[in-house]
Amino acid sequence: DIVIYFGVPTAHTNDPVRAVQAALAIREVISGLKPPTVGNVMPEISCKIGYSAEEMESVPEGANLGLGCGNPVALANLAPGETVLDLGSGAGFDAFIAARAVGESGRVIGVDMTPAMLEKARHAGRAARADNLEFREGYAESLPVPDGWADVVISNGVINLCPDKGVTFREIHRMLKPGGRLQIADILVSRPVSDSAKRRIDLWTG
Repeated sequence: DIVIYFGVPTAHTNDPVRAVQAALAIREVISGLKPPTVGNVMPEISCKIGYSAEEMESVPEGANLGLGCGNPVALANLAPGETVLDLGSGAGFDAFIAARAVGESGRVIGVDMTPAMLEKARHAGRAARADNLEFREGYAESLPVPDGWADVVISNGVINLCPDKGVTFREIHRMLKPGGRLQIADILVSRPVSDSAKRRIDLWTG
């Protein structure tokens, strides 16, 4: 096991999480840290959390880092022409699946706070020529999307990382259309977590 500790400025309460996410985005270039893959997918992880073989094969290489905890697209009932925001899009795995579901008449915006993740997602998007998909830098507490823009918000293992969940849910509500839908896969706390554990960034982001 390799543990990396980061000393980062804390201009924003999410900065320690962003540092860990940046390391995950570049881990495949570090010898011995690349997780086992078959082609451009991580079938063992992704199948266990609800992705179909067709979905995994449909995304461009590098988009699936195996970091999710479920498949938020599976129950979102996306329709052609809908607008979708992927909150915490990472390398773009769910955003690419959503873009395929809404088709050329729809649009997907992926928002992530980590430049290294965004670069991976944009590179994959250019390779896939996904014209109905774009990636923007931003925080969950201050989304770079207009009021009432999205038909659907999806998110995968991200809201648990947000320090202020109340603000996050208010932001989601702000940019959803009336009657819009929220579909998330995430981690819930079923029992109290000690203060000492809450202060450990490796446990929080793990």
